[in-house]
Amino acid sequence: MLHLTRRRFLATASAAVALPNLGKSPTLHLSEMERTRVLAAANRYLDESPITITASPASRSTGGLHDFFSEGDYWWPDPKNPTAPYVRRDGFSNPANFVAHRQVLLRLSVQMPALTAAWRITRDRKYAAKAADHLRAWFVTPATRMNPNLERAQAISGVTPGRGIGIIDTLHLVEVARAATLLEEANLLGPDAPATKAWFTDYLAWMTTSKNGIEERDAKNNHGSCWVLQAAEFARYTRNPAVTQLCIDRFKNNLIPDQVAPDGSLPLELARTKPYSYSLFCLDVLATICQVVSSQPGAPDLWHFTPTHQAGIEKAVAFMAPYIRDKNTWPHPPDVEYFNDLPVRQPSLLFAGLAYQRSDYIALWRTLPADPTVDEIIRNFPIRQPVLWIPAADL
Repeated sequence: MLHLTRRRFLATASAAVALPNLGKSPTLHLSEMERTRVLAAANRYLDESPITITASPASRSTGGLHDFFSEGDYWWPDPKNPTAPYVRRDGFSNPANFVAHRQVLLRLSVQMPALTAAWRITRDRKYAAKAADHLRAWFVTPATRMNPNLERAQAISGVTPGRGIGIIDTLHLVEVARAATLLEEANLLGPDAPATKAWFTDYLAWMTTSKNGIEERDAKNNHGSCWVLQAAEFARYTRNPAVTQLCIDRFKNNLIPDQVAPDGSLPLELARTKPYSYSLFCLDVLATICQVVSSQPGAPDLWHFTPTHQAGIEKAVAFMAPYIRDKNTWPHPPDVEYFNDLPVRQPSLLFAGLAYQRSDYIALWRTLPADPTVDEIIRNFPIRQPVLWIPAADL
């Protein structure tokens, strides 16, 4: 079992002092490194009220006001027959899709964790209070809460009212759940704590038993990885050891064997029209699964799990690190969209740097943009607040 302890963090940072672009003192704490960035964002968010999906009715949805709705990214009207079912153009997002629910969920995932990180750094309760306002609006208040399912996510006109792969849309709740845990443990959610946790309990039950949930669980590419990350974090938050074990088993028996090639590459992501973006994204998800599971007391060390004749996460990070350092060396086709906007501050580098005591990974992580501004990049960058991912005593 691995913990992101202060000793490991400071030892790693200290070892990296001689590396270029590392920054200040070897005794610099993560909370101090992040203070200016986090507080600048959180102070902006203090004046903004929560917005949930109920603010944007979805006329093409088969559900109601409280049901999340989204449409498949790469599906377009058939140019040969505008009234026919939509057709797929992989890698090209349809700008006419309904995205309002995704946008407010993304807004929640940006603002609420940043506010919680600001509270964690300063202990100023005004940040925690505003973060709690978001949780109350989304998961507690009857007039504004979201129903705990994604039956109508990733719909396709003329094809389906919703699909299993739509569950990837709630990947942005992973860091929200992490932040909610910290606020609850500090007794800052008050009477909303049980109802907030109950929402995640119900959503996790839906994920693990519904047709859409099982379909997404069994996906072999990044979708299956995103299901495991969500289930693992929601199970940790709601204290569901059975689902935690399910996630461990799927990581060992499905995700790594199905996705990681012997050289550490991710062939299912390389086959896409955005191979660089998908490789970075899936690697971040796999690494965060390791972080969620391996930091829990008594849990196995997924960081060092390697199947026979396969590669594990260590080799997967080693495969991508050179291309994060210098994208010009990428040996595969460039992405059809947003290639110039990557990489960003990939959490896989930080988490792996700490797990493997690789100061070069942490040094590289620190040179990368922490706050991308392009919507598509933000959407594929769900872990943004490292302050939330290590114990308070180790900050």
